[in-house]
Amino acid sequence: MLLDAMGIIIADNKRINLGELINERALAAVPFAGRYRIIDMILSSMVNSGIKHIGILAETKYSSLMDHIGTGSYWDLDRLQQGLRIIPPYTQSDFFKSQNPQDLRGLYDFLQRSVQQYVVITESNLVANLDLSDCIKTHEKSDADITIVYNEDGKQSGSPIFSLVFDEENTLTDLLFDAENPPNNNSLGVCVMSRTLLVDILAQSIARGDTAFSVEFLLNQYKELKIKGFKCTNIVLRINSLATYFSSSMRLLDYDVRKCLFRSENKIYTKVKNEAPAKYFVGNSVSNSLISDGCDISGTVKDSIIFRGVNVGKHCKIQNCIIMQDTQIMDGAELSNVIIDKDTVIRAFVRLQGTAEHPVVIGKGVIV
Repeated sequence: MLLDAMGIIIADNKRINLGELINERALAAVPFAGRYRIIDMILSSMVNSGIKHIGILAETKYSSLMDHIGTGSYWDLDRLQQGLRIIPPYTQSDFFKSQNPQDLRGLYDFLQRSVQQYVVITESNLVANLDLSDCIKTHEKSDADITIVYNEDGKQSGSPIFSLVFDEENTLTDLLFDAENPPNNNSLGVCVMSRTLLVDILAQSIARGDTAFSVEFLLNQYKELKIKGFKCTNIVLRINSLATYFSSSMRLLDYDVRKCLFRSENKIYTKVKNEAPAKYFVGNSVSNSLISDGCDISGTVKDSIIFRGVNVGKHCKIQNCIIMQDTQIMDGAELSNVIIDKDTVIRAFVRLQGTAEHPVVIGKGVIV
């Protein structure tokens, strides 16, 4: 069922640093779960909830994101009207020359040309399979200016954490950032509001000369606007740092987590890449791992996530690792608690060892 709502996905977050993984790509375009990008989760959630008009607010390093999203056909968003649009970071050449090349006019114009009554705004560090229609319907029935989605996962996801303080009527009364002893209600970076209200807020922001836009920016207006909460009970993985990217990826090895995220009635869609099935050669040993199509496995792989087209040589030992697309791991290499970006070569008998809290990260296209 189509909803009278549109979507805005914010493709990056300056507060979140994934090191080598975001040197050449936006946070939303970081690979995840063997074949997906982080943005696939929230984009699919919007489409499954009946939202068919979506804008992706780009800031920097969005070439990889554009290549992945394309026309939006994999999400059924390649339409003559509405559909998917990448919103550029600036609309005037003066912003390109400035230190902060971002301009709210592109987002303002996109919203002005839209016709939906409501808009769902999301950050891009969220891995979850959400039914947003419930939140939108709750907002329609309430007297809130903004409805913010939250859960009760405490401090387990690490910084940045925006903790929410509600009164007896579920109205936001305070917003805490990385508090030492925060309340248990943490913003998921997903909110619902009317499109006309957002247009008014942006018009005022442009007049003041503001350039940044985020869910945090909207929540900070809790003294002027009535903001109410909507509790999420789904499994949610947050990507706030390299450590939480690693731990969230490792949680996919839990069947219940995979079932909640990928095996529900609401499917997670992504860019289709046809590959031959993975090949397992004589002498291989694979346990508790996700192995994608197109891989050649000759060594030992344990508790790891292997993306498409990875070659694991003979006598290799890989444990607690994330190995991204088209990486070549030569004979005898030993890797433990390592994240390897795509198109990388690990030479024979190289030994790399990190920890779950501080995994070793190898950048894209590197030879080690």
